[in-house]
Amino acid sequence: MSQRVCIAIDGPAGAGKSTVAKLVAHRLGLLYIDTGAMYRAVTLKALRRGVDLNDAAALTELARATNIQLIPGVRQTVLLDGEDVTEAIRSPEVTRCVSVVAGVAGVREILVDRQRQMAGETDVIMDGRDIGTVVLPHATAKFFLTASAEERARRRAKEMAEKGYTVDITGLIKEIQERDYRDSHRKVSPLVPAADAVILDSSGMTVDEVVNRIISWLEKNQ
Repeated sequence: MSQRVCIAIDGPAGAGKSTVAKLVAHRLGLLYIDTGAMYRAVTLKALRRGVDLNDAAALTELARATNIQLIPGVRQTVLLDGEDVTEAIRSPEVTRCVSVVAGVAGVREILVDRQRQMAGETDVIMDGRDIGTVVLPHATAKFFLTASAEERARRRAKEMAEKGYTVDITGLIKEIQERDYRDSHRKVSPLVPAADAVILDSSGMTVDEVVNRIISWLEKNQ
């Protein structure tokens, strides 16, 4: 593959974007950028400070004054103003609130600018909800990874159970469906596949199968 590779992976919550992107990045020697972690970090900070999540101006100012660092590694570390919040940003409370924060135009403008700066410095694979449509519209390759709400809920429940959280699978399915609706109907950068994206439904597929499918496509088309 030639230099200046830029791969976008979009999709709804729980589709396995981060896991797949990390493995593809490792196989191809690319820098992995988890944009969702950036929105989660801002959400965590807002919750800790008691910021009204309906106050767009306050959230925008908070995002502007927040330092978020993504440290590459087998397990990407997320630093929020110097603090390791890699695990904290995955809490159920942050998960419930992040789509509200991510829907604020000012917050997205600030974080998208930072994401583009990172992508301009080296070859990257970036995952999120608007990478191929907004953040990196001229990406080398674009993928839209999805799966049924039930499948995504099972995956998320397994992850959360491993971290010690008790999960109501029925409630989780409903929560995922509601988040899908919010993400796909928000006014700013809604969740939609880019017109030139390769759509992959990972329902019934293993992580390795999805990774191999993406790499095979890249090898044939790049």
